[in-house]
Formats: sequence, C-alpha cells, structure tokens
Amino acid sequence: MLLYYIIALIIIAFDQLTKWNIVKTMELGESITVIQDFFYITSHRNSGAAWGILEGKMLFFYIVTVIVVIGVVYYMQKHAKNDKLLAVALSFILGGAIGNFIDRLFRQEVVDFFNFYIFNYNFPIFNIADSALTVGVILVIIATILDERKKGKTTK
Repeated sequence: MLLYYIIALIIIAFDQLTKWNIVKTMELGESITVIQDFFYITSHRNSGAAWGILEGKMLFFYIVTVIVVIGVVYYMQKHAKNDKLLAVALSFILGGAIGNFIDRLFRQEVVDFFNFYIFNYNFPIFNIADSALTVGVILVIIATILDERKKGKTTK
C-alpha cells in the first residue's frame, strides 16, 4: 500500500510546485498562450469549488476534505489492497483532495491555471489537483464496473 501513498505524495508535490510557480511568476489574471484559441496558462484564484460554486465557504471545504481524506484512506486500507486499479484511483483522489486543501488552508483560495477553450466555451480554469481528482473518480467508476463484471461472471 505504501506505493499508493507515494503516488498521492507525488501528485501533491507536483500540484504545489506548479501552483507556487504560477503565484511567483505570474500576475493574477495574466495569461500565456500555449495553443492559440485552445489552451492558455492563466493565473486565476478560486475561493469556491468548480465553476465558483460555494464561493468563500472555507469551513465547509475544510470539513468535507477531512471527511473525504479519512474516507479514502479507510477505503484504501480496507478495500483496495487486492485491487490495483482502485488503489491507484484512490491515490489520485487523495493527492488531489490534499493538494487543494493545502491551498485553502494557507491561501484561503485555490490557485488555478489550466485554461481551455473547447468549441468557443471557456472551460473553468483548473489545476493539477483538480485533474487528479477527475482522473481518480473516472478510475473508481472503471474499477467498479470491472469489479461488477467479475462478480457477474463468478456467479453464473
């Protein structure tokens, strides 16, 4: 199981390093074109969740994050020992949750910087932790589907 906690730590470190770099090298609102009309690095802050919902509700985010972290660690220890995909998924969720928690705790806001325009839609700006959370959730869904299929084959 140690490997999966190391994966979470790598995600946290990469997330915090990239956010530190954005804060130190870019002005708030500054944008660097990576791919014209598609991908930009934009210095942005968010005191809420995705799409700015629950803006300024830090106590809520602290409580939810602590519950999520405890739940993920419990689930990793109890249920993911024999399922590598689930363990990787949970390590991504753990790393992402802690990455954004660190921002909320020390900055009272989350540093975001990946800015995509998809078919002229300005997708909400996000960061490494958000990406890890998204990938983790998708992997949990895949692991769950595969587990259900495996259970279905053994009962037939």
